[in-house]
Amino acid sequence: MSWRDIFTVYRKELKDMLRDRRALLSMIIIPTFVMPLLTFGVGKVALRVTAKVREEIPTVVILGGEDSPGVVAELKQSPRLRVGVAPDDWKQQIADKKIRAAVRLPAGFEAGLRTGLAPPVVFYHYEGELRSQRGLQELEDFFRALRERTVVARLGDHGLPATLAQPFEFHGENVAPPEKVGGNLAGGFIPYVILLLCFTGAMYPALDLTAGEKERGTMETLLCSPVARGDIVLGKFLMVLTGSLAAMILSATSMGLSLAIGRALAPGLVSTLPRFSPVGILGVIGLTLPVAVLFSAVLFTVALFAKSFKEAQSYVSPLMIIVVLPAVIGMLPGIDLNARLALVPVLNISLACREMLSGVWHWPWLALIFGSTCAYAAIALALAVRMFKREDVLFRT
Repeated sequence: MSWRDIFTVYRKELKDMLRDRRALLSMIIIPTFVMPLLTFGVGKVALRVTAKVREEIPTVVILGGEDSPGVVAELKQSPRLRVGVAPDDWKQQIADKKIRAAVRLPAGFEAGLRTGLAPPVVFYHYEGELRSQRGLQELEDFFRALRERTVVARLGDHGLPATLAQPFEFHGENVAPPEKVGGNLAGGFIPYVILLLCFTGAMYPALDLTAGEKERGTMETLLCSPVARGDIVLGKFLMVLTGSLAAMILSATSMGLSLAIGRALAPGLVSTLPRFSPVGILGVIGLTLPVAVLFSAVLFTVALFAKSFKEAQSYVSPLMIIVVLPAVIGMLPGIDLNARLALVPVLNISLACREMLSGVWHWPWLALIFGSTCAYAAIALALAVRMFKREDVLFRT
């Protein structure tokens, strides 16, 4: 193995890649500009939509209630609800998002309030729909307040203090630092984005340096040079790894600068975003280095079997699911890092990064994750070198 030959091949591939506009788009433009814009754009839109829903007065309908005029009148006078006339197809209207929720007042409800034997009230809503949940929340708040007033009134009728039903108050106070809160709330999203960028950043160089060269007919010319096959594949691999790391580092830097600029220009907006441990962010980048090697080697090996760029795309595209699915699982609540999950590729990185962003460092498991990922990456790289030396793989027809 000659490092001089390896870096000669690497410099040659790097110069060719920098002349390719598609490579610049996938490795530099999208990670540096598009991903931060999408991330903050989606966050801003989500905040705006949520604020709009909170300001909106939901439309609800009352089912029954003919013998409960007082409760119906109070509902209609509520400034937080808009009470409409219940149509015959009120269920379909809720499903079509024309009505946000409905409440059924059973017969004898108002009379039951005075005797303490009021039948239950039923709410109807569209589960999972934001505005319908808003209407449901307002209805629940209204009837919860009605219940408390009824209790206080009945206690007063018997000469008992109102505090008998609620003898004490309680409240919660957060004791975790902002970094831990941010890591717990959104710590799974950051490694998801980083892993996705590592994969997509390596994808185009891997396809172009293998199947692309086969399609252009330049692979044979390179193989005729007085450079060992192993040196050629390592030089090409370094170029694929450069694309993966460039996408990850540029995106992380761009998002960090965007946060810094946003904190200065729009402190109110940035203050609503989760905060992460700065050391944890550096730890995330360090821990994803071996997984970038793994992605680069796997993509290079898979694309090597293709005869054309289009065929290589069909081979590589399903691998995206293998990357995305474990990363998404790592975002789910209740899944914590342990020794067994520390050996699962991609999922271990996602879980460990979430912990580090919270400021929690499980050193034994981090060492196990780093070591196992390095081992997987070494195996994938060795397989790539072996496949590159096989004539039936390079020149398959």
